[in-house]
Order: sequence, then structure tokens, then C-alpha cells
Amino acid sequence: MKKIGKIVKIALVVLLVLGTFVYLFKRSQPKEIQYQEFKPTMGSISKSTVVTGSIQPRNEVNVKPQISGIVAELYKEAGQTVQQNEVIAKVKVIPDMSQLSSAQSRVRLSELNLKQAQINYDREKALYDKQLVSTEDYERVSQALQQAKEEHAIAQETLEIVRDGVSSSNKSGSTTLIRSTIAGLILDVPVKVGNSVINSNTFNDGTTIATVANMNDLIFDGNIDETEVGRLRVGMPVRISVGALQDVHFDAALEYISPKAMEQGGTNLFEIKASVRVPDSITIRSGYGANAEIVLQQAKDVLTLPESTIQYEGDQTYVFVHNGTEYVRRDVVTGLSDGVNIQIKEGLQEGEIVRGPKIINGK
Repeated sequence: MKKIGKIVKIALVVLLVLGTFVYLFKRSQPKEIQYQEFKPTMGSISKSTVVTGSIQPRNEVNVKPQISGIVAELYKEAGQTVQQNEVIAKVKVIPDMSQLSSAQSRVRLSELNLKQAQINYDREKALYDKQLVSTEDYERVSQALQQAKEEHAIAQETLEIVRDGVSSSNKSGSTTLIRSTIAGLILDVPVKVGNSVINSNTFNDGTTIATVANMNDLIFDGNIDETEVGRLRVGMPVRISVGALQDVHFDAALEYISPKAMEQGGTNLFEIKASVRVPDSITIRSGYGANAEIVLQQAKDVLTLPESTIQYEGDQTYVFVHNGTEYVRRDVVTGLSDGVNIQIKEGLQEGEIVRGPKIINGK
């Protein structure tokens, strides 16, 4: 039994040694190199760039008051539509004390002048009726009375405007009523009832009562690098995708390319704008982030091949074509590339077999 056990152990060792030898021998043998194979096919190639930007209304205005004061009432809120000249808010005037004092003083002076002019007129009228003064003197006094009345009316109207923001003779055009200058959607109402507001002047832009925009006329606004702006032209088609709306794309047309660059992070960028055509069934909000894909170059119905099959040697480009038994080198003339496929202008025919990259791990 002991002799049999020894024989079994020796046999196992021999088998292990032989197995190891066979494994190492097979590993040491050179493997046949295999390559992927491709055939040139007819297709289209386009080279495009993607510009980051946002969707903005073409016409967006800030509605500001014509006078300073306090917001007394708000008739509209963000999200509501408004027509041109429709009232958005009402402002209560807080008069400037120096202007108010001056207007009151002017009214009192005009009252005195009017009273004196009336006395002079009454006296002259009585004399004129008795034919004791000439017609010329009477008309001069009558004209002075009319001027005094006019000056008093103007002084009174000025006082009402300074004190109340509107005169009794022009209530329909009241400056205390803040009206929208365009028809559209109210994007923002940054004030509340009780807030102080000021009108636009030389030293201040004025307080914005509301921001109104026409959301039926939208544009894409973005910036493109100077290395690509030279390939753009007005009228080029643009494909817009909005991040907030998945799987939704819009057609647009490039309508503006800035003639002047702006520096940002050490890079020169040019502003571009494209008119966006949005279907009525889709709601777009102002400021949505968006990407614009612009086709810079395009070749249709051309012979194409994966760019991974192309070899480079100096200024020459070539591929390896299978002639039935082996791969042979052949020079080709290439054209437009989209980074994946490349146009073959000369050197290949449709259907020929071209060697691609090596197959690694069976792939």
C-alpha cells in the first residue's frame, strides 16, 4: 500500500510539472494579431459647435414712476399679463417742501395780482361806459385782467401737481398712476405697498415698479469663442435645447454677431443672438439656460470612414486595405471630420475592407 501511495504522489507531481510546462509554452507562443474591419459607406458629415447661453425676451422694459413718492396701491403681480397703458400701480406723492412752499407763494401772489387787476378793470369799465376813457385804455385793462386770471390758473395747477402729483384739469394723465409702456407678461414686481420710489433723473436711474416683457418674441443670447466666430454668418440655422425641458428642441436662426469681443477669463468672446421659434404648446420662462448647436460645416452624400482607421505620416494620410490575403497601405485624401467619422475624397471605393484598431481582449 505504501508503494502505491508513493507512485500516486510521483504521478501527481509529474502531471503538475507537465501541466505547468504546457501552460507556459502556450503563453510564450506569439498570438495572431487581429484588427477591426470597416467598410467605407455613403453618408453625411457635419461639424458643429455648441454655445451656452439663455432664452431671453427680445423686448423687456422696466416700468418706472414719473414722480417720487410712496407706493399706495398695486393692481398687478408677477405672472399676470398687462396691456399697453394699463395701470400697474398708484403712487402717493410726498411733496418737496421747498417746491411746495414756492408753489403756495406763487398762488398767493397770483391771487393778489388778480384781485388788483379786477379792481382796475371794474374802475375802467365804469369810466368806459360813461365814455370818459378811450377804447384803447379799456382794452389794455381788460387784457391785463385776462392775463392775471391765466397766471392764477397756472399757479393753482402747479400747486396741485406739486402737492398731489396731478392737476384737476389733467386727471386722466395722472403721473401718480404707473402705466405699462408695452403689452406683455409681468416678470417681476420688486416693490411693495408702502415702499418709497423715486423717478429717473440725472443722478439716479429711478425705482423699477415692474418688469414687463413680450414672451411671444424670444431670442437665444450666448457667447462664442473667437476661434469659431469667423465661421458664423447671419441667417445660419441654430438648434436650441433647454436644460429645464428634457427632450425638447427648438429651431432658431442666427440674427446677430457682435462686432466687438468682450474678455472673460482671459478669453475673447463674441455675443451672438438667434431668434427662437417656440410652439404655442410649450411654456418658456425668461432666463432659462439653453445650449445652441450651430452647424459650422457640412458635407452631404460623401464617402465616410471611422477616423480611427486613418494613419498619419507627415502631411500624408493613409489606410490599410485588405486585398484578399493581407492588408496593404494605400494613400487617401480626407475632408471634413466630425471627430468620429471622416470624409474620404480620394483613394477608396465603397465596400472595400479597411483595417481598424487592434482587437484587445476579443473586442
